[in-house]
Order: sequence, then C-alpha cells, then structure tokens
Amino acid sequence: MNKYLIKATYNSNGIKGLIQEGGSVRRASIEKMAQEMGGKIESFYYALGGEDAYIIAEIPDDISTTTIGLTVNASGLVKVSMTALLTPSDIDAASKKSIVYRAPGKE
Repeated sequence: MNKYLIKATYNSNGIKGLIQEGGSVRRASIEKMAQEMGGKIESFYYALGGEDAYIIAEIPDDISTTTIGLTVNASGLVKVSMTALLTPSDIDAASKKSIVYRAPGKE
C-alpha cells in the first residue's frame, strides 16, 4: 500500500466547522473516508503555522488518493495537497535502475 503525506489548510468557514465539531470528530470522519478507499490513517496532527493539519495515510493507489483530494478540495472548506512518500528501500531500488538522460543544452 502506498503512503502519502496530506497537508490540509482550512478556510474561515472550514475553521468554523472544525470549532463546531471538534478535532476528534474531524479525524474520525477522515479515517472513515480513508477506509472507504481501502486505506487507513497512520498519523494525524493539527499544527500551528502554514497548514492546519498533517496526515500520513496508507491508500491503495494514486487513483483512490486523487479521489480523496478531489472530493475534499471540492468542498470549498479545506484545501489539501498530497505527496507520495517513499521508503529507504524504494530509493535503494530506484538507485539500482539506470536510464540514459541528456541534460538540456548538453550533447
């Protein structure tokens, strides 16, 4: 299963909803959404600063992850961005592969 870092930023109406529902209820809602896609939430933290929440999720594939992102962003109350996470062994495997690459402007 693939892992993703999800960063969420609430707009003012999203924050009002968060205050009304509470953080634990929002986490439970997000866990349910991940489960519906065949995944799970590994960690969930609210944060001070640029983003309001950081989530590490295991989701089966990029299509399911995109479905989550599209659905959440379409709500208009929160903006999420998602980053695929790689393990050290993923990097080991990638470093063993080789391709031919010509940098721009090089012969």
